[in-house]
Amino acid sequence: MTLPTVHVRDLRPDDPADTEAVVRVRRAALPFIVTTVDGVAFALDSAHPDARFRILVAETADGRVVGTAHVGLAYDSPRPGQSYVNACIDPAARACGAGTALLRAAEEHLAEHGAVDAYAWVLAEPANRAFAERHGYRPSRSSKFLRLNLVEAALPPLPRELPAGVEVRPASAFAADPRPLFEADAEATADEPSDVPASLDDYQRWLDGVWHDPTLDHELTSVVLVDGAVAAFSAARTDGRTRYSSAMTGTRRAFRGRGLAKLAKTDSLRRARAAGYTDAFTGNDAGNGPMLAINEWFGYEICATETRYTKKLGGTSG
Repeated sequence: MTLPTVHVRDLRPDDPADTEAVVRVRRAALPFIVTTVDGVAFALDSAHPDARFRILVAETADGRVVGTAHVGLAYDSPRPGQSYVNACIDPAARACGAGTALLRAAEEHLAEHGAVDAYAWVLAEPANRAFAERHGYRPSRSSKFLRLNLVEAALPPLPRELPAGVEVRPASAFAADPRPLFEADAEATADEPSDVPASLDDYQRWLDGVWHDPTLDHELTSVVLVDGAVAAFSAARTDGRTRYSSAMTGTRRAFRGRGLAKLAKTDSLRRARAAGYTDAFTGNDAGNGPMLAINEWFGYEICATETRYTKKLGGTSG
């Protein structure tokens, strides 16, 4: 059998067909992740220069895009030299050499810019794991993708009366000043289990890269306040059609253990269903027992598992 020739290049951001092809591949390979044309364009437009971010595509000789990869430096990590390459291949075009070609181009780019370690999320299927290990990657922590059928789910009711001082608002209520949400997100992110610790300490970058992300649904993102202070939140991303995803559910340290994350998520899920969304997705680190327990309580079921793989690139940080 003769494999088709595969060429790797950068996404052409001004070509709508190119962006649509990337969305098509990602939806086919990773159906549990919300992917939109606007979201792909935004990822490129909002990337920090220090991230050296690229969206690579692999195409066959006839111009068909069969794979894509998000590649960049974890410039905001307190640990220098960290980077990532997350590639996916159209399931209908596997074994065509696209994965190897994307990985080679990504690693060359990252090493050129001083990356020491490269991380890649790999679906925990035998063929995918074997591919990663053949290319020098070694497994570390795992993560679970979960799905909830919003049409059939028996969502818990909202309390008839909230405790004194507690209220729930959509994120859109903070449009004039979202800084309290940034501060809550930064605290929750700092406590997330991760091989690459992240630090949210730049409000403007958060505005540019998170708050203005077109997939972040401000109306369906729920925020719990206690005596006027942001205590917990459940951030929602949507494709504007049927798919809803919990991007982050977190509680500030001073308010933990009071069920506020459940309250925020219940409110968000119920409003998502009322808005016509049919499939809810979320993802949790395998070591994040509290959130896995909350999602099981809601009725989420595991639909996929992925493992984070890492490889030494031999670069020098600086």
